[in-house]
Amino acid sequence: MTATPFEPPATRRRAGLLLPIGSLATPGFGDDAREVLRFLAESGLSVWQVLPLGPTHPDNSPYQCLSSFALEPAYLDEADLATDPGFAPGVSVEARRRGEGAGEALRSGFERFRERESHWLEDYAHFMVIRGEQDGRCWLEWPDGLRDREPEAMRVIEQAHGDRIEAVAFEQFLLERQWQALRKQARERALCLFGDLPIFVAGDSADVWANRSLFQLDASGRPSVVAGVPPDYFSATGQRWGNPLFDYSRMAADGFSWWKQRLARHLALYDWVRIDHFRGIAGYWAIPVEAPDATQGRWVTGPGASLLEALESVAGDRLPLVAEDLGVITDEVIELRDRFGLPGMVVLQFAFDGNEGNPHLPVHHRERSVVYTGTHDNDTSLGWWLSLDEASRARVRRWLESMQGIDPGLPMPEALIESALGSPANLAMLPVGDVLGLGSEARINVPGTREGNWCWRVPTGALDDRLAQRLRERLARHDRLP
Repeated sequence: MTATPFEPPATRRRAGLLLPIGSLATPGFGDDAREVLRFLAESGLSVWQVLPLGPTHPDNSPYQCLSSFALEPAYLDEADLATDPGFAPGVSVEARRRGEGAGEALRSGFERFRERESHWLEDYAHFMVIRGEQDGRCWLEWPDGLRDREPEAMRVIEQAHGDRIEAVAFEQFLLERQWQALRKQARERALCLFGDLPIFVAGDSADVWANRSLFQLDASGRPSVVAGVPPDYFSATGQRWGNPLFDYSRMAADGFSWWKQRLARHLALYDWVRIDHFRGIAGYWAIPVEAPDATQGRWVTGPGASLLEALESVAGDRLPLVAEDLGVITDEVIELRDRFGLPGMVVLQFAFDGNEGNPHLPVHHRERSVVYTGTHDNDTSLGWWLSLDEASRARVRRWLESMQGIDPGLPMPEALIESALGSPANLAMLPVGDVLGLGSEARINVPGTREGNWCWRVPTGALDDRLAQRLRERLARHDRLP
């Protein structure tokens, strides 16, 4: 069982910051990340939601990673690496990345890491080296022997590129080392690191290449159906994510061992984990691979309780998970969430459609839930507000005043932040763009689009002492200080 020093999520009143590591002024595990820890401690925010940390494709989306176990190489802080006492003096940063000049203690630590994580690390290291040799092409386009992991083809790669394979693995060891040092500092400040587990994995990934039998693929490795969601708030044609779908019958046959390894890995990195698209465990939207959008998909029953019961064997009967239960949510999804005692999510930007029964309205929030002003997929609250017509703005002001007594003259995003902090939900998460009072220029992602996402960065020095003090005062008023 993987232990965590924190109680399960949303069991008492507190607040946190939604800030992807990739949105730091200098993305990575170095000074900027440590500065966030300082800001959180000073402000009274006690949770940092970082989103997935995996190695991304060129679009930088952390929800379509080259591995669901590895860490993004760009997050290795080179300033820290340059002064790492585990290396011999005078060794360049690039050489250190490859393990050159590593002392005996560091080399011994690497060997232990490599043995402990071998179930994914060796496949990932081979995958990345072959991918480099193949000019970054998807593994489906590799020569048949490499695509199909034929023993002779793999032996040739290992003989020709054994040093490079080891270098990829060593880089992952360094990343793990830096992240765990950051996590140790977070724990010393009683700060919770909140991670993210995308339910699906990218088709072009080490996960699929090395575990084809666990996915719904044909003999050449190509999917006949892919993942997505039906038309919703974000898109009239739905979202065609394109991820291959799991073969849950095969996964169930071996007790969901791949899923258990995946959760164990996440719990070694984070204190809490949000399962993105939780409803996909109850049932998922399967889209024919040839369909141009998601409208031709259909619902297929998922593994449900059997998967969550398997995960309990890893984390214990109080799973440190949050269910991202947005979108098309049925009674079946709610029953599954509640059966395992998982907090769900509410998003205030979804609340004000005129429907008094809308579950995102503050009067309907449950204590054991997580309230967001918006998520990484939403516009900032100021950007959202400016997109509304005057009648919609009047409705928002009226409902915030009648339900929570919020001054209708309070500007955005302050009014929505006040609503989140005043919500009955035990955990209130504030996106960094809202904390900084920024507009649509600070939007992180627009679902269903491919260009311009995941590139916004927090301005240097924006998370300053003055802002921290203002936040602390607000958190105190709403009984959300640690």
